[in-house]
Amino acid sequence: MTAEPTRRPRKPKKTALMTAVDLLARQEHSEKKLREKLLRKGYADDEVQQAIDRLVEKHYLNDADACARQFEFLYHESRSSVRQICVKLMQRGFGSSLVNACIPADTFAREKAAALRVLALKFKPAADRQKMMANLYSKGFDSSAIRAAVEEFQQAEEDE
Repeated sequence: MTAEPTRRPRKPKKTALMTAVDLLARQEHSEKKLREKLLRKGYADDEVQQAIDRLVEKHYLNDADACARQFEFLYHESRSSVRQICVKLMQRGFGSSLVNACIPADTFAREKAAALRVLALKFKPAADRQKMMANLYSKGFDSSAIRAAVEEFQQAEEDE
């Protein structure tokens, strides 16, 4: 006599809306990224669109607000250049017009401060000026902020 293995009852498959809410509960997403993730999970286009429409209607998904919040966080909390922040947000699925709308009118002081932080972590003040400038340029900093940051960084060495 063979005993049949007991089967566990299957959990009902989540709807696209339920999966989208779960994804948003863990991390803020753009409409584009959320759509990509849901489609990758095998949901049908029309079901994904209905889920996204419902989330937008209920104000759980708002690209403009999400982009502004993420830009603000990265702008104040990171060593990244404004150009790097913009690229990162576009990779996260936000449109370039949304990202560009977040950029403040005057970013020079912030760019210079961020460039100084990068220099302090990577170089000694006596390091080659060209190498420092090339490193900052590769990270997307503005050339005027680069020159000012390198000048100030090297000046600090001379003052000590």
